Amino acid sequence: MSQRTDLHRSMLESAGLDSWIVRLFDAIDENNLPWFSALSRRCEQAFGDALIDLVPSYTTLLVVFDPLRVSPAQARTMIYTILADLEPDGSTNTGEVHELATWYDPSVGPELSRVAEHADISVSDVIKIHSEQVYRVFALGFAPGFAFMGLLDPRIECPRLDTPRRRVPVGSVALAGRQTAAYPAPTPGGWNLLGRTSARLFDREREGFSLLRVGDQVRFVPVSRDEFEREGGDTTPTEPLA
Repeated sequence: MSQRTDLHRSMLESAGLDSWIVRLFDAIDENNLPWFSALSRRCEQAFGDALIDLVPSYTTLLVVFDPLRVSPAQARTMIYTILADLEPDGSTNTGEVHELATWYDPSVGPELSRVAEHADISVSDVIKIHSEQVYRVFALGFAPGFAFMGLLDPRIECPRLDTPRRRVPVGSVALAGRQTAAYPAPTPGGWNLLGRTSARLFDREREGFSLLRVGDQVRFVPVSRDEFEREGGDTTPTEPLA
C-alpha cells in the first residue's frame, strides 16, 4: 500500500506562470488515488474561484490557477500548506462503476493473437483475463475522454506496437504495458487492439463530456457481434498496419 509520511518533501515543478505539478509518488498504485482525491478537494477549497483546472495522472497532479488572482509564489505556498497535513480520503472505492459491452474479435482486435503469443496462452484466455479484471481510472488525457486504466494482469502485459496506427477506430479496446483503455475518438495510436466497445465514451451533450472519470471502476463485458451491433457498435474491420 502506498504510504506518504514525507509529503512536505513532495516535488513541485513549475509548468508555467499559471500552474504547478505536484509529484506525490514515483510508481503506479491504486492506493495513490485517495491521496490525489484529498489533494484535489483541498486545492478546490484553498484556491476557490482562482482555480482553473486540476489534472491528475498516475503519480502527479497539475494545479492550474488564475495568475491574476494568485501569483505563482502564493500558489506554491498554498500547496505546501495543504501538503503539510494532508490525509488520504477514507476509501479507494470512490467513483462510479461502469460495465462496457465489448466485442472481442480479431477483425476489430487485430492484436489479440499478438498478446496471446507474447503471453504463451490462447486468445480465449487473453479475453477471459482481460474481461475478468476490474480496472481503476487513473488519469484522463492524450485525447478528450481517453481514460488510462490499470493495473492489467501481468500475464497479459504486452509492449506497444513498434509502428503506431495512423487511425485507431472509435471504441477500440486496447492495452499497452500494464495499462488498458478504450479510444473515445478516431486517433493515431500504438496500443494493442483487443476488440471494440459500443459505449459512448465522449459526448459533448453529456455533463462533463467524458463517461469515465478519475477514480471510476471499469469492467469490459464480452458480448457477441449481434449484441454489439444492437447496442450501436460499428463492426467495420480495423485497417491493418501500414
